[in-house]
Amino acid sequence: MKILYLITGLGLGGAERVVVDLSDQMNLLGHNVKIAYLTGEIQVKPASSDVEIIALHLNSAKDFLLASKKYQKLVKSFRPDVVHAHMVHANMFARLNRAFCPVSKLICTAHSSNEGGRARMLAYRLTNRLSNLNTNVSETAVNALIDRGAFSRKNLINVYNGIDLSRFEKKSDFIALNQNFINILAVGRFSDAKDYPNLISAFALLRKNNNRGIKLSIVGDGELRPQIESLIKELGLDRDITLLGRRSDIPQLLNQADIFVLASKFEGFGLVVAEAMACECYVVSTDSGGVAEVMGNTGQLVPIQDSQALADALQNAVNLSDEDRVDNNKKARARVEELFSLKTSVQKWSALYEAE
Repeated sequence: MKILYLITGLGLGGAERVVVDLSDQMNLLGHNVKIAYLTGEIQVKPASSDVEIIALHLNSAKDFLLASKKYQKLVKSFRPDVVHAHMVHANMFARLNRAFCPVSKLICTAHSSNEGGRARMLAYRLTNRLSNLNTNVSETAVNALIDRGAFSRKNLINVYNGIDLSRFEKKSDFIALNQNFINILAVGRFSDAKDYPNLISAFALLRKNNNRGIKLSIVGDGELRPQIESLIKELGLDRDITLLGRRSDIPQLLNQADIFVLASKFEGFGLVVAEAMACECYVVSTDSGGVAEVMGNTGQLVPIQDSQALADALQNAVNLSDEDRVDNNKKARARVEELFSLKTSVQKWSALYEAE
């Protein structure tokens, strides 16, 4: 089978990692796989050199026609059996181009419970007939887009993301919290959705009311970095919070962390939460999008945009006994193995690609 993945960009987000992992796995199964991306720099890519990556250079609206010509030329030469688009811009691009460049099957996957405002919801609704199948990454995200009128129950389904359990696993038998300080880790781009002001405010409350040494490390970068740096300085947390920038060693960092925290306003699936659970790292998260579906009855879930509740949950995590922490983390790992493995995800997508 020939599979063409189309994605908005290949940055360090969860959707990008999902596409890269799917590409590698489909290639291993013997499929001919290519990835086309609309804009930006390549920051993640497949391990296999057999997966060709094509830049379409859609950097602004004025580039649409040239990017479309390049995409249509790719489709006509490659003749994919399936075009699988990911993220809102790629979904719209693939749908609009299908009117001029037929493909055998088009699948469009959203990766968030918040895909934008009314204009995007209307754009989805008006172009739904141009895709064969539409998916989102959690039941919560599916329901959110249906409630907003972008889709109906008949044309949107949930397909969970998958975690490469060979990469995300516990590498050490070390159990107890570090005797010198508590290491809290957050991962995610510096954008409004991730709500880092909420996290930093919660950490300030935790730090103020805790005599133990506590450190927060944040992996990521983005347009809001200056504001985040300013808030850290304003709250006098320069020595307690470290901005690690972009990193490619997330599994190792999760293994070194005592607690993983996510403070998002909204998520589709919360891939990094599942990755933390797979590494048996205790998770504290806001109840954003599909995160509750990922966590089940493990870790601690708090309301969005409530810094005090987040601080209290972090304090509870710090106070857990070693026995309770290990028991929780083992259950979290088992949950990921059962529901969110890359193997299960690949099997699901393979069936959907091959379905009539």
